[in-house]
Amino acid sequence: MEPFKKLTGIVAPLDRSNVDTDQIIPKQFLKRIERTGFGEFAFYDWRYLEYPTPNPKFVLNSPKYRGASILVAGPNFGSGSSREHAPWALQEYGFRAIIAPSFADIFRSNCFQNGMLPVVLSQEGVSTLMAKALQRTGYKATVDLERQTVSDADGWSESFEVDQFRKDSLLKGLDDIGRTLVKDPSIAAFEARRKPRW
Repeated sequence: MEPFKKLTGIVAPLDRSNVDTDQIIPKQFLKRIERTGFGEFAFYDWRYLEYPTPNPKFVLNSPKYRGASILVAGPNFGSGSSREHAPWALQEYGFRAIIAPSFADIFRSNCFQNGMLPVVLSQEGVSTLMAKALQRTGYKATVDLERQTVSDADGWSESFEVDQFRKDSLLKGLDDIGRTLVKDPSIAAFEARRKPRW
């Protein structure tokens, strides 16, 4: 998993509440067993008129958000089923951080497990980012995990909370398996001391 420390990137605004995982990656695309191949189908029902024709009315299809790595959205982002494919799709789309006033708990956990940072900001902070991203082409923000801040070149800044365990894992690029493998020498030593069971 790639470590996450500090990200400066274009902000893409998705001014919708209760965006559920079936909108992020619809169920018909969950047949793959790999973690890849989901990005082109992210927001499928909103993104395309008829695949592969883009819907020009869908905000993320605007050329000014091409290459965006930060998504700002409304409250309760990632609600619905617990599919881990949702963060996979968003990550392959190009996002490394998602900012919203609130997230569904399982989706938020899945983001952390897959190297993506879900940032909870105040509604005022989210509205500020949303407005700037809608008004300006190429509007950028910086998400600094070490300092736990989101800021921009205008001097605007807001801090956010993050669980210390999750923060440490992202900074080091470790998922749960990676965390376990760090302890491999201790595990091996324990196994060597154990008496055989047969």
